[in-house]
Amino acid sequence: MRKQILDILNRNARLTVAEIAERLAIEEKVVAEEISTMEKAGIIKGYKVIVNEEALNLSSVKAIIKVKAIPERDKGFDKIARRICNFSEVISMHLMSGEYDFRLEVQGETLQQVEHFVSSKLSTIEGVTGCSTHFMLKKYKEFGTIINREDEYERLKATP
Repeated sequence: MRKQILDILNRNARLTVAEIAERLAIEEKVVAEEISTMEKAGIIKGYKVIVNEEALNLSSVKAIIKVKAIPERDKGFDKIARRICNFSEVISMHLMSGEYDFRLEVQGETLQQVEHFVSSKLSTIEGVTGCSTHFMLKKYKEFGTIINREDEYERLKATP
């Protein structure tokens, strides 16, 4: 039941407890208690709105930054990760397998602000050995939602 509630909230966190209970065919009280329990336990960390930034003409700059780092003895990557996470420019951060150790999504008001973050803050952290920055040009899909869905009717092609 917990996973089902989370799946529903991931698709639409604005649904009421009553709507979730109806979809799962269980009592509202059970759903409300389960959501409250998950919030208190830190399973649910927050709720997210998916924004079509183009429609609002927002002028922020986002980048994906791949970071190479040296893990610390007995602590691994956790200490350096906590330090990077504290920067306001960092929207999300993941430990990765492969060529780079971390994948960051960062945001700034200008290209120069993102560049300043990389050159003056991120690359100067002890243990960071390299960064690769990729600027995001256009968003097509986020959290499973297509941003600019064109609901065009496409006639099925007839085949012999």
